[in-house]
Amino acid sequence: MGGACPSRDTVPETPDSDLLGDGVPDEGAGPQAEWRTWRVDAGGHAQRLDKVLAQGVPEFSRSHLQGLLAAGEVRLDGVTATTASRKLRAGQQVEVHLVPPAEALAFTPQAMPLDIVHQDEHLLVLHKPAGLVVHPAPGHWSGTLLNGLLAHDARAARLPRAGIVHRLDKDTSGLMVVARTLEAMTALVRDLAARHIHRRYLALAHGDVGLDPFTVEAPVGRDPVSRVRMAVTAQGKPARTDVLPVASGAAMTGPVSAVRCVLHTGRTHQIRVHLASRGHPLVADTLYGGSPALGMQRQALHAVELELDHPLTRRPLAFRAEPPPDFAQAWAAVVPG
Repeated sequence: MGGACPSRDTVPETPDSDLLGDGVPDEGAGPQAEWRTWRVDAGGHAQRLDKVLAQGVPEFSRSHLQGLLAAGEVRLDGVTATTASRKLRAGQQVEVHLVPPAEALAFTPQAMPLDIVHQDEHLLVLHKPAGLVVHPAPGHWSGTLLNGLLAHDARAARLPRAGIVHRLDKDTSGLMVVARTLEAMTALVRDLAARHIHRRYLALAHGDVGLDPFTVEAPVGRDPVSRVRMAVTAQGKPARTDVLPVASGAAMTGPVSAVRCVLHTGRTHQIRVHLASRGHPLVADTLYGGSPALGMQRQALHAVELELDHPLTRRPLAFRAEPPPDFAQAWAAVVPG
């Protein structure tokens, strides 16, 4: 290999001796930075620095290595080097501080408080707070519910997505069911697909939706104009939401309706998209045209009820989670009594 063989000298940046209750390493025991050092051999003479780095650290992407260069994490003969096109000489010492990419934290256990409503050998039901991302993704590689589940239960590491079988949006609060065994996960996924798991939501929407219940049955897919949004589109997947009006009230931005929503399918952003498509975006749902009102600074959506059959015993289970204070206060301003 041009550039010679690097040697590894692992230098943990944080202690990794602390263990959580179940013997799961804490977040300090995740991927560690290390210094990798080698001397440029004849094959690396006159080669670009970025090429020699890619050969010496093949397990990291070129884009991440470019980021390390820009951050001053590469040294040549003890001097920081940041120019990717710099030509090297045989005999030069290359040192790279291999700070793990952010996505390396995606499946690291991270202790966090979990509001567990029910837990048994095979499943748990929790109340997710608004602001918590469920699954790692670009921009949110750590601090997610998945990280918390890995810290809560050592067995979660043996399950796909740590047992997560459905999601709530980051700023939606409410009930979620999570599998703790593979048997339970298989059954829950099957029940979701068969629509045997029932999820009910409370929502506050702009405008007056009227007094009569209605159903929005329209396919939901990626917005062809903006990739961060979903939309009602002919190319989308079938989706159905039942909407049951509760009350209407006034806010500084105009009328607001309190509604209950029943999901028959679970498409991404389904309730938000369906109500916005009818001209009633959720309060504070700026992505779909909703304005902050009644003190709400995040989309006014809460998963209030969850009903399912236990995945192993088939015993009926029903759960309810009262809304958090921000939603409860806004709801009370619209719904009398």
